[in-house]
Amino acid sequence: MKNQDKHIIPVFSQMGEKGLLVVLGGGESGVGAAVLGMQKGYEVFLSDKGAISEKYKQVLIENKINFEEKKHTESKILNADIVVKSPGIPDSVPLVLKLREKGIKVMSEIEFASQFTEANIIGITGSNGKTTTTLLIHHILKNAELDVGIAGNIGDSFALQVAEQTYKNYVLELSSFQLDGIENFNSHIAVLTNITPDHLDRYDYDFNKYIESKFRITKNQTAADYLIYDADDEAIINWLKVKKTKARLVPFSLEKELEFGAYLKGTKIISTITKEKFIMPLKTISTKGKHNTKNAMAAIMSAQLLKVRKQSIIESLEDFEGVEHRLENVAKIRGVQYINDSKATNVNAVFYALECMDKATVWIVGGVDKGNDYSDLLPLVREKVKAIVCLGVDNEKIKKTFGNVVDVIVETSGAEEAVKVCYKIAEKGEAVLLSPACASFDLFESYEDRGRQFKDAVRNL
Repeated sequence: MKNQDKHIIPVFSQMGEKGLLVVLGGGESGVGAAVLGMQKGYEVFLSDKGAISEKYKQVLIENKINFEEKKHTESKILNADIVVKSPGIPDSVPLVLKLREKGIKVMSEIEFASQFTEANIIGITGSNGKTTTTLLIHHILKNAELDVGIAGNIGDSFALQVAEQTYKNYVLELSSFQLDGIENFNSHIAVLTNITPDHLDRYDYDFNKYIESKFRITKNQTAADYLIYDADDEAIINWLKVKKTKARLVPFSLEKELEFGAYLKGTKIISTITKEKFIMPLKTISTKGKHNTKNAMAAIMSAQLLKVRKQSIIESLEDFEGVEHRLENVAKIRGVQYINDSKATNVNAVFYALECMDKATVWIVGGVDKGNDYSDLLPLVREKVKAIVCLGVDNEKIKKTFGNVVDVIVETSGAEEAVKVCYKIAEKGEAVLLSPACASFDLFESYEDRGRQFKDAVRNL
């Protein structure tokens, strides 16, 4: 038997009642959308310009879904009745522009899947804190024995779960890229954790375009829905002054007392959105730091709006374990604490991390710059950072920004080398913090891969 061309699609006979659904991208969201499309009576064709992993290929073959990899066959794609696009594919690529010119509907997996469920949706977006807030809300609702799934940027895709499960509630972590592809999708409860410059390379380096993208989460909300938001966030407040949402506004704040919302009074979180005041001491919440106080406020009010009992919320906040790669204590070696914050892929996330540091810190930073402005970090770096270890291919911007502030800046080309350099620099009572402020794709597969390589290197010291 001759070697078969691995790029050739298996051809399954399909008679789609609803026409041709083309899915662009063979990752988690794309494969989930393809499975759901088959189930709902579409003829389905999935196309990925890159290689599709064996795990996803098996799902496609098992579900008799036609697919191709390492190319896009335009003649087939431009024949689509509807296209579901991976959030990683920008709207500006020529193929997407051609689809839109032909009047073919292009949407996100979130939009596609939402048509096929009547579940109550809690949608969370923001530049930082959305993963922790999503996991925390899911943790509270699950402990309260609500029928609840978790999806979006976490776990199995939303579309796959809609195809295979019948949850009454979904907690969805939503990126700006996912929100860009929605038209009718709606969250009954929308949470906007904060908006700071991120992914500006995708938004023509225009912060206002990124802000508009985030606010798409409230686009289809009605007077029966809720928008939970950070009332201390300048970008959010400025948008709400000028634009309108039909949703009921539910603010939270660390800086001011609110008649309706959640706020900090001394060392206690207080929520006033129900008849009975909700009060919880900060010291009993398992995750620490100002940013986690805000995440907890958003989660508390989401749960209250879904009528979860006060005691159940408190117990869940006390035993929540936090997120891997987000200020994760890895090990203490020779009196030096090593912390994995690989998920910090923008400046604001690093700001939170450095703010939490209470000892002299060797900071590992760098990767693929997304249009970062590091100047906001200068006061914290002056105060807390003893040395900088660069972990990226191009570190010129980092060296230029911090060269006059930090005496020691060392360039490295991998997690193992970076950790060994830190081991030599850091002294007892100090900390080593991996908090890159950048994407990981120059040296790693993902921020998870970067975090795991860092942890492995620390454990091998």
